[in-house]
Order: sequence, then C-alpha cells, then structure tokens
Amino acid sequence: MEFESNDSNWDGVYYYPQLFGGVMLTAAVLGLSTSYFGGTVGLPTLPYMLPYLKNLQKKKREKRKIRVYMDGCFDLMHYGHANALRQAKALGDELVVGLVSDEEIVANKGPPVLSMEERLALVSGLKWVDEVIADAPYAITEEFMSRLFNEHKIDYIIHGDDPCLLPDGSDAYALAKKVGRYKQIKRTEGVSSTDIVGRILASMEDKKVCQVPQESSWNDEPNEMNKNVESLIKSKPASNFLPTSRRIVQFSNAKGPGPNARVVYIDGAFDLFHAGHVEILKRARQLGDFLLVGIHTDEIVSEQRGPHFPLMHLHERSLSVLACRYVDEVIIGAPWKITKDMITTFNIKLVVHGTVCESKSSVNSQPDPYSVPKNMGMFRMIESPKDITTTSVAQRIKANHEIYEKRNAKKEASEKKFYEERKYISGD
Repeated sequence: MEFESNDSNWDGVYYYPQLFGGVMLTAAVLGLSTSYFGGTVGLPTLPYMLPYLKNLQKKKREKRKIRVYMDGCFDLMHYGHANALRQAKALGDELVVGLVSDEEIVANKGPPVLSMEERLALVSGLKWVDEVIADAPYAITEEFMSRLFNEHKIDYIIHGDDPCLLPDGSDAYALAKKVGRYKQIKRTEGVSSTDIVGRILASMEDKKVCQVPQESSWNDEPNEMNKNVESLIKSKPASNFLPTSRRIVQFSNAKGPGPNARVVYIDGAFDLFHAGHVEILKRARQLGDFLLVGIHTDEIVSEQRGPHFPLMHLHERSLSVLACRYVDEVIIGAPWKITKDMITTFNIKLVVHGTVCESKSSVNSQPDPYSVPKNMGMFRMIESPKDITTTSVAQRIKANHEIYEKRNAKKEASEKKFYEERKYISGD
C-alpha cells in the first residue's frame, strides 16, 4: 500500500511496469537505427534511458509502508479485540497498538482486571500486531497525535464503529477525524469485556445453586445436586456469538505442517484467554516447527472444572487461540484422551502440558489422558511461565464485584442503546 504522489511524471509508469517495459524495449531497439526516425522524432536511445530506469528501481525499493494505529484498554482480551486488530492491520502494512495505562483506565472506566504486564503479553502475542506503545493516553490529544504522526510515522488512526466517549461526553477521536487521518472498522458483535464480566458475576450465583442445603438428608443429596446442576445449565447466560466459517478462515494461518516438521501438541480449555496461555503456547512452539492446539469441548470443560465453566464457549475459545502468533493450527473440540490414532493422523512428534492445571483429573484419580504419549516416550511436562489461571482472573472480579456490577450496569445500558440504534455497516 502507498500514498498517491504527483511528484514525478513517472508515477503512472511505476503502476504499469509491464506496459512501460514493453514500450521502452521497443523504443530502445528502434532507437538503434537513427535512419528509421529520420532524426525527427527525438526518441531517446537506450543509454539515455538507463538513468530513468535506475530511478524507477530506486523508487520501488523506497516504497513506504502504511502504518496504522489502534489503541485500547484490551482488558479481558477476547476474540472481538483480536478481530478489531485484524481489521485494522488490513488497512495498512504495519499495525502499531497503543495500550492504555492502568492510571488512565482507572480515571476513565474504573479499575482494570488485568495488569499492564498481562495486557501487554496478550496484545504482543497477537499475530497481527507489529509494535506496541505502552502507557498510551485514553484520549487522543493534540500532543500525542503529533507524536504518532512524527515520531511513530503513523498514517491513520483506527477505531470501531461503536462510539468512544470521554467522561465529558466528547468523542475521543475527534482530533483524528478533524485532520482526515481517521479510519473506521466494524465492531465484532456478540462479545465485549462488559459481557464477559457479566458472565463471571453470573457464575457467582451459579455456585450458590450448586450448594446442597444443610437440612437435606444424605440420601437426598445426589438428587438435589442433579436438580441444581440441571437448573444451573439451563440458567447459564447464552453467548450472542454467531460463528461462521469465514471468521475461522480469517483467523487461520491457512497452512499445514511440512512433511518433516516437528509437530508439537498441547491441549486445554483455554477459557478466558489470558497471559498465562500466551506464555505457555510460546514455550510449546519453541519445542518444534508447528504448534497444534487442542481445544476441549464445553462438555469436557464443565465435567473437569464444574458446571459454571466454561465462561467462553468452544468457538469463542478457538478464535482466541487461533489469534495467537505462536499457534499454527487448532482442533476444535479435541478429545480428552490422546489416542495413538490421533498422534498418527496429525503426525505429532511431541505432546506437552504445563505445570499449572485446573482440571480435576490430577486429584480425583481419573484415567490419565496422556498415558498413550507417555508410553510412546513423547510426552513432556513444561514449566508454566506464569501461575495465572482462568479461576484466578475470575476471582479478581468477584473480589471487587460491587465495583464491577456498578460499572457493568452503566456499560450494559450504553451497549443496549448501541445495538438498538446501529445500522448495517459493511466490513469483516
């Protein structure tokens, strides 16, 4: 991609090199015979054209890449954030992401769930991100916009079609729009950080449903528990995400492993995708040439972690994993137990698992899902770089549930208004 330029009469030539090449070759050959033109046309011969050809080659080498900028809090990173950054990258050649500071988030939205370090790991781990500017301001000020244009060589500032208002009600991107350096992308429907916080808060009530009343007799407990679990499953908030094959293709690398590639396999729930997931996937990818990730079904996750999990549904979790730069391919709905047939089918050379685990199998004496690769001598435990888990992230919200409930009530009202008033906007 590049800007239009009127600096040279050769611009048109640059965009049609094949046509120009044919004309120049013909002219050079004909120009060797001065008698052909009778000395009247004045068409330059090949030696005189060489400087111009060199200039064209130099201009091609110096073609400047378009740099686009998109900022955000990226708290509780989800596939909607990833899709926004994917769309932003499509509007240029290099994507620079501004990560709003913790202090700015507190001042404008309330306390973030994830720390700057965790949010930085998540954003940097996305396959479409080229650079990250940490501690970016919440509002695009004139001073910061000048830095973007001059210091970071940004051409356009990108944001979604949903309004981003400052506490005083003004548009956070008004200045960028005013100078004509603003471009808009389509918001990804069906998910938001507000929605995810709502699911976590709802799971607090879910746990209460699972508790057996103390006055129940021992014989009544199984039936009572079954009734409560059934009630919980029916009451779980439904996802508004509508998965399509096109979206999966957009997130996919669209390539498989080479015939001699060392395929590494790692599986899990990858629920509420967080910095711990990014780091363990990065470490697993370093052990081979191709990283295959198995995403467990909702049923398996519920069985292993409890009926209030997963917080994100299978296709939501799959997209979050696919967006990670260290992942080459995913199995959507991977089996709990790894079989020899599965290892053969995907030509897996190494199966790995992190030391941080939330499943019940390790404490309930359930059959080992990794027994086959262990017997084949191709299993390895790898140290989890971070001890963060889906449960620990959810606990942060539950510990400050009053603050998040108040914030969510306000955000849910604005999101409801947005969806009621929105019109169709083309885009990906």
